[in-house]
Amino acid sequence: MLTGAPRGTKDLMPEESGSWRYIEGIMKRVAAAYGYGELRTPVFEHTELFQRGIGDTTDVVEKEMYTFEDRGKRSLTLRPENTASAVRAYVEHKVYGQGGTARYYYIGPMFRYDRPQAGRYREFHQFGCEVLGSGGPEVDAELILLALQILREAGLKELTLKLNSVGCPKCRPILRQKLKDFYAPKLELLCEDCRNRYERNPLRLLDCKTCAPHREGAPNILDCLCPECRRHFDGVQELLRAAAVDFVLDPTLVRGLDYYTKTAFEIQYPPLGAQSAVAGGGRYDGLVEEIGGPATLGSGFAMGIERLYLAMENQGLLPQVRPVYQVYAAAQGDQFGPAFKTVTKLRAAHIKTGLAEAGRSMKAQLKAANKAGARLVLIFGEEEAQRGQVVLKDMVTGSQREIAVSTVTNTLQSILQTEVEQDEQC
Repeated sequence: MLTGAPRGTKDLMPEESGSWRYIEGIMKRVAAAYGYGELRTPVFEHTELFQRGIGDTTDVVEKEMYTFEDRGKRSLTLRPENTASAVRAYVEHKVYGQGGTARYYYIGPMFRYDRPQAGRYREFHQFGCEVLGSGGPEVDAELILLALQILREAGLKELTLKLNSVGCPKCRPILRQKLKDFYAPKLELLCEDCRNRYERNPLRLLDCKTCAPHREGAPNILDCLCPECRRHFDGVQELLRAAAVDFVLDPTLVRGLDYYTKTAFEIQYPPLGAQSAVAGGGRYDGLVEEIGGPATLGSGFAMGIERLYLAMENQGLLPQVRPVYQVYAAAQGDQFGPAFKTVTKLRAAHIKTGLAEAGRSMKAQLKAANKAGARLVLIFGEEEAQRGQVVLKDMVTGSQREIAVSTVTNTLQSILQTEVEQDEQC
């Protein structure tokens, strides 16, 4: 082998991909129930999109982006998140001119140069939802409920919802100045990153775990909200209470991206330990304008699939891996050709069917069928072939019966219908 997979990436083997499809199936079903349509964007974009959309002072833009120059001397970046891409697509296709509210969901890989650890990779996968064109508190509450429903349907119970408001361009300057005044005497005690943030983005000082001991007594962002932001935040809380959703107010929750305004939230699963955040998002009312579109209100969230997979794995919530084959075919003597013909028809009907190697003994073929985990085996015997029949054997009960070769597909579809429907959901 020349080399292994790059650090921070991971192969998804067949025995794992079934669980991923199960998780993605939950996400898609819940999103569809809320009226969201799937959006697929390119995995790389012009670098400027993320510089302007996410913010030059964020760790993502300053330290974590995979940026390269193509042969046309254009600066391109593998997407580190998908909200900016979703907004770019919304603007590029002039969806704002169609009226109404756009609701999107996406599933796909993102890329950040980060320190790999449990549930965190440099190539990672996110599910997310975006709502563009509506600014009421009901949209923020809807997104939170959608995220919680996915996590609960995945089986997670010990969830903590943290809620905050990061204000808007009207009230944020007041908080910025209060934070600068508070941290000014402590500047030399802060880490290098926070000393840089002090001038450019003091709000991020609340987000640093290293400097957490120095933020005791810091100004409370909720005390600095303008009347509009206060009404919006109160509205979100009222709706969550109406939906019987518990939450914790956390005035230090600011998220890591500059585009957030008003509502910010994070859903944590404490049993995961230090990496407990499984979903997070908020409102971004100025992002569409920043990217070149008209004034448009927006809100969204993202959920890490690797982190959710890890949580479900730790709690034994992942589904059992189903056998590759539902049906297996074994053939005696010169019956391999007829068996191959029938297997081809079954596969065309989307029945997962395996075929034993030609020339092997019947004992060896049945052993192979058992190893493959197939519940049903079709035995093409020479005597049965003269009557136009084939033996159908149930490997669980050991019972067997003859059925007409001409009815094999319909017979198996009837027997396997429930399993086929379950497979289609995964």
